[in-house]
Amino acid sequence: MYADRLEAAVRRTGNPCLVGLDPHLELLPPEFAAARDPAASRAERAAAVTSFLLEVIDVAAGRVPAVKPQSAFFELLGPAGAQAWETVVEAAHAAGLLVIGDVKRSDIGSTAAAYATAFLEGLPGSNPSALCDAVTVNPLLGSESIQPFLDVCARGEKGLYVLVRTSNPGSDEFQAQGSPSLSERIADAVVRWGEPLVGECGMSSVGAVVGATLPGELAELRARMPRTPLLLPGYGAQGAGAADVAHGFLDGGRGALVNSSRAVLFAYRNRPGVPWKDATREALEAMIEALGAPLGQSTGSG
Repeated sequence: MYADRLEAAVRRTGNPCLVGLDPHLELLPPEFAAARDPAASRAERAAAVTSFLLEVIDVAAGRVPAVKPQSAFFELLGPAGAQAWETVVEAAHAAGLLVIGDVKRSDIGSTAAAYATAFLEGLPGSNPSALCDAVTVNPLLGSESIQPFLDVCARGEKGLYVLVRTSNPGSDEFQAQGSPSLSERIADAVVRWGEPLVGECGMSSVGAVVGATLPGELAELRARMPRTPLLLPGYGAQGAGAADVAHGFLDGGRGALVNSSRAVLFAYRNRPGVPWKDATREALEAMIEALGAPLGQSTGSG
């Protein structure tokens, strides 16, 4: 199951760090200037994005268990972006990384099934190395929007991360409302959905996205979902630190991945004179080091 593969990957690399591959065109290093050149075609921009992310994957390989490409930045580039997505996913797998597709899809019936097939299972003859190991999904349409993804997970070694409590400032508008709150009700559903997909490691292949910028709520949701692997955005550029994300872990530092995107990818912007790839490598190594001590003393329950 995906949960077992994830556990093995974290154990192999010795850390729970997740590199978000969010190629903001305007932030790419000068070496990839075509990405933000208004005169460049979408194919030229996609080529620059691909070259950049392949270099990032080279940095991540062997250091972290997984990467998380954000589909919107590829969709922006049209057909060339779709090819770039497949190239990046294939390269990440070739480098020994798990790939979590940050796609946040949500729909009902056959449309949800098409999304699940597109990103996780593929049509007959699809290249399996170009498919994701897990994806993020939006549960607002209810269980029928999640079931097609659960069906794919049950057939293969795939996983999901359901949006439960996100790190954006506007999330309170809906997620914090009610008693129990919307986030708490979704968390309870995640536990139900995940029960048939618990691996040998004791964790489920159905995970939850919970922002690390709200450590109090993170701790409560961690206790509410004891077998659920968490994906924790908000570290680094959004303000959460190692002490904040520690609330999302079970005893022994198990049960979560900590995502950082801009702070790693574009670290060169805060390091004048340092080659961009060196700055990215140093930022990632600093993240790994910073998370080690707090996670070894997790405040989560397990």
